[in-house]
Amino acid sequence: MALVSMKEMLHQALEGQYAVGQFNLNNLEFTQAILQGAQAEHAPVILGVSEAYIPYMGGLPCIAGMVKALIAHYGINVPVALHLDHGSTFEVCVQALHAGFTSVMIDASHHSLEANIDVTQRVTQVAHVLGATVEAELGRITGREDDLVVDEAEGMYAVTEECVRLVRETGIDCLAPALGSVHGPYRGQPKLGFDRMGEIQRQTGLPLVLHGGSGLPDEEIRQAIRLGTCKINVNTDNQAACTAAIRSFLNAHPDAYDPRNYLIPAREAVQRTVQSKIRLFGSSGKAGGHA
Repeated sequence: MALVSMKEMLHQALEGQYAVGQFNLNNLEFTQAILQGAQAEHAPVILGVSEAYIPYMGGLPCIAGMVKALIAHYGINVPVALHLDHGSTFEVCVQALHAGFTSVMIDASHHSLEANIDVTQRVTQVAHVLGATVEAELGRITGREDDLVVDEAEGMYAVTEECVRLVRETGIDCLAPALGSVHGPYRGQPKLGFDRMGEIQRQTGLPLVLHGGSGLPDEEIRQAIRLGTCKINVNTDNQAACTAAIRSFLNAHPDAYDPRNYLIPAREAVQRTVQSKIRLFGSSGKAGGHA
């Protein structure tokens, strides 16, 4: 199945009150695990690529080529979107679109609202011409994601009126408002702003995106979905499962040297985590309307 944009899958999720998982690609094994996990669950899926991982994985065309080749190799027949996560500039978003990505996130949340609107509007114009979707962010999501660091003191809830203005003036397809989630491992109990979440979704009408989906209590995930969150980003949980599997194997087999011996169990661990998240998000069996 060819790569698709996020638009249809997210609107169907909004209507059906479930969420589609975005799982970040870290290497070949992560890509295999995520695709096979989605196929096993018959679920739509979003493959996320953080900007810091682009050079590590060989560049945008290499990443897109790998994803398309694996979809063909495994006979994947569920909807798959290839998404640039936290694109920092107009230029990198356009590069991703021209490389074959079907969705981009332009993250100008650290700029003024006017500057955020300006760059997001320009990205959206290009993306929509190419049939791709755009995610934008308002407010600051605390924590760390790759090279993005936001001090907790800077963290703030997105303002509903600013969200409405951003949506109206840019034409974006989904919105990630900062509402208390964090990137990376949680320290203490997260406090999501559910009242604000529901208010933003009602006033914008758009599918909402929850960053920092790793480590949140299951009931908070379900509550966010009930309030219109249709895309949930997961990376840390997958990375932790991968690393734990490798560490366990090497501790038990200190003389091992063939990477396949520890990367296969690592891949299987990531796939189990992906399938568990897909079930939690309620998207298992939801690929039928797209395929």
